Amino acid sequence: MEKITKSSGNVFKDLGFKPEESAIYTLRAELMSNLRKTIREREWTQETAAKTLGIGQSRVSDLMRGKWEKFSLDMLITLATRAGKHIDITVT
Repeated sequence: MEKITKSSGNVFKDLGFKPEESAIYTLRAELMSNLRKTIREREWTQETAAKTLGIGQSRVSDLMRGKWEKFSLDMLITLATRAGKHIDITVT
């Protein structure tokens, strides 16, 4: 019989990442998800998204494919800001 462990609510923490790594990975995942949603909602082509965000079309493709390892937290914050998003980080 397999042992079922209740999730902490943070997949990165559950996978054994250190708390500081888990926090960064969580922020990156949330920002990337939000950017992808914004691009879809605004019905931007990859070309339009690239021009608006100030990056190449291949980078937009990476973003849309969820290749999170190719984007630093700094870059994702920059892209979200360029998309007109307000960044608010809460520390508890």
